[in-house]
Amino acid sequence: MFKSRKKNAMENAGGTVITKSIYEGQSSLKWIYRESPSNKNDNGWRAIGDTDTQEYMDDPQNSIVVDFNTLVEIEPAVLKIYELPVGTDLELVYDGKERYFVDTNTGERLD
Repeated sequence: MFKSRKKNAMENAGGTVITKSIYEGQSSLKWIYRESPSNKNDNGWRAIGDTDTQEYMDDPQNSIVVDFNTLVEIEPAVLKIYELPVGTDLELVYDGKERYFVDTNTGERLD
């Protein structure tokens, strides 16, 4: 299970919905998208793991809300995408050397 290290903390980062598999270390972050927040504490970011199936995600018990900083601690690469707008839809790619995001709508790499 994830253990907090609190090294890259952002103030008032808001809540992020992630799958339990990411939080529990059973999968790695693979997809992340931003939708309109559902309340004032929600930042709109939603994260899905590389092993999460549609059936898994359809069960609400498999999703949890965490502070965005918790997701940063699990996968530091998300720190640089925080400010991207609602509608952003990204895939985290690891090519054996580095991790980077690709916009799933355009296929463009984000640097």
